[in-house]
Amino acid sequence: MSDVHSDQLLAEVAALPPLPGVYRYFDAAGGVLYVGKARNLKRRVASYFQKNHGGTRIGHMVGKIVRMETTVVRSEAEALLLENNLIKTLKPRYNILFRDDKSYPYLKITGTREQNMEARERDGKGLHGALDADSVPRLAYYRGATDRRHRYFGPYPSAWAVKETIQLLQKVFRLRTCEDTVYANRTRPCLLYQIKRCTAPCVGHIDAPAYAADVADAEAFLRGDTQQVLQELEARMMAHAEKLEFEQAAELRNRMSALSKVLHQQSVEIASDKDVDILAVKVHGGKACVNLAMVRGGRHLGDRPYFPAHVEDAALVAQAESEGEAATADAPDAASAEAPASIERQVLEAFVAQHYIDVPAPPTLVLGEVVDRELVAAIAQQAGQRVTAVFQPRAQRRLWLEMAQKNADIQLARLLAEEGSQQARTRALVDALELAPDDLDRLRIECFDISHTAGEATQASCVVFEQHAMQNREYRRYNIEGITPGDDYAAMRQVLTRRYGKIAEAMAAEAEAPPPGDAAGAGADAAPGTVGARMPDLVLVDGGKGQVSMAREVFNELGLPLSLIVGVEKGEGRKVGLEELVFADGREKVYLGRDSAALMLVAQIRDEAHRFAITGMRAKRAKVRVGGSQLEDIPGVGPKRRARLLQRFGGIRGVAAASVDDIASVDGIAHELAEQIYRALH
Repeated sequence: MSDVHSDQLLAEVAALPPLPGVYRYFDAAGGVLYVGKARNLKRRVASYFQKNHGGTRIGHMVGKIVRMETTVVRSEAEALLLENNLIKTLKPRYNILFRDDKSYPYLKITGTREQNMEARERDGKGLHGALDADSVPRLAYYRGATDRRHRYFGPYPSAWAVKETIQLLQKVFRLRTCEDTVYANRTRPCLLYQIKRCTAPCVGHIDAPAYAADVADAEAFLRGDTQQVLQELEARMMAHAEKLEFEQAAELRNRMSALSKVLHQQSVEIASDKDVDILAVKVHGGKACVNLAMVRGGRHLGDRPYFPAHVEDAALVAQAESEGEAATADAPDAASAEAPASIERQVLEAFVAQHYIDVPAPPTLVLGEVVDRELVAAIAQQAGQRVTAVFQPRAQRRLWLEMAQKNADIQLARLLAEEGSQQARTRALVDALELAPDDLDRLRIECFDISHTAGEATQASCVVFEQHAMQNREYRRYNIEGITPGDDYAAMRQVLTRRYGKIAEAMAAEAEAPPPGDAAGAGADAAPGTVGARMPDLVLVDGGKGQVSMAREVFNELGLPLSLIVGVEKGEGRKVGLEELVFADGREKVYLGRDSAALMLVAQIRDEAHRFAITGMRAKRAKVRVGGSQLEDIPGVGPKRRARLLQRFGGIRGVAAASVDDIASVDGIAHELAEQIYRALH
């Protein structure tokens, strides 16, 4: 291969030191082809240029190399960290690459213990004896960088896992979830108090010490100290009973019962493993899946599949590296050349290295493949704590690994089956927006659009996507009335309130109903007057920050999760493919890319909502302008003059009520023609 490379490049290769380091290959356009690490830079890099790779894909890559950069490091651990930082940053074409995922969700409890205590010590009285918001921590779903101003628990594998945990904490500990602005302006308890999901500190239905005790119990539960929580609740229950406060004692007894039921259902009897990550890998058909299962606080929170790119190319590069090193090594040193690792091991090592650069590693990793001990040492150094890797787990850990392996098999089989189909678009959207449907086939998306002509005949449309297709039988149109003509924000507020108000009521009623076991639990498809009566997994609104802010207000008022709302903001020049997604829950805007399958699906649903809104608006406008066809029969009144007349007078009735002089005042209508029109309509 040396005849296709410059003398300068070959001289640089020959001058490399036999030390550990990281190397990068670049093509003529400056693009990064490959990033690698080596114990011996000289031997590893020379292996690429001293062997003829022929017309293989590796030969194709090597033939493109025009420039090289190297960095010498002190140890293999440093080389590992640097290599994977560069892979995540540069996204080379021939490396196994996992999607950069820095936005793991967390459960947040606002404020610190010191801040909450200081607020309680101050005069904590507000409206109607309410406690100050600062002294009453709230539960919140959170994404982004953590800081010391609040307490964070996680990360969680999915948004669904966080929301399920919040619901659990609401049932057992009854902590508030409302925003501070909502909390500060309450004058009476909200619906959550009525259904026993909150103790209503906003109106003074609980004192500060009791609420602080509930917060402490919730934190202990999240840390996995479940027996401590049960003992604390029991002690408080007995204290109330001794004071003959039987109602309060019964309330605590019910909480203990609910908590015990949850612990039994989630198998949280294993107290030895509080924080563990379980990793299984499956490779087939040129694709790979790494399934990450998370145990936090002794609770199995669920799992999350990852699908890397460039698996086949990276496997070929690794094989070529191994063969090349063996060929270039001196005879006595040949045995020291590294044997090629299995593709499963390569994929798992790439995931571990790239994933734990940004996400703190837990104390224990249960792995389906043996990985390099240097890698484990590197991530322990990164995490600042001891990390133990278990490759042959026993007992409960073995069951966890088997479950993760089965999920990896299922997810990869599903990916291979979905490729090139509408299912692939749905899957791409789920992955891009980190949705967590119970079943991909039941992923439900509802999209809203507003349409009118200069404020006339305003209509809102709602279209439904489910089972990988548009469900036109479930489309709905809403006539918008009682707003200032042309006020799209007010129109969006009205349609979202009308659409989800009844569903929110049905959900609240279902929460108060007996548990599923009797027929009452079958209310999943709720109340009369609601369409399907279940909240969609995603609510798209055609618009940017303004429309999303309006949707956020409505969902706050209805007590619905803000993470459901996504706005589709038009890109520069309103060009298709440049749209950005705007989130109501505070996440940064996202541009998925012109060729993104997820964006294609979003655009398809958005365009269908737009089409449905326009056709409805035109039909309504035509009804308002009944009799417009009468103008078509008048000689000299063509489409342009007819449109001007209808727009000027608001419909055929307005034209008929106008005088000859009024008609003649319309641009393009002479006095004689105005008289002719007047006579024809009378």
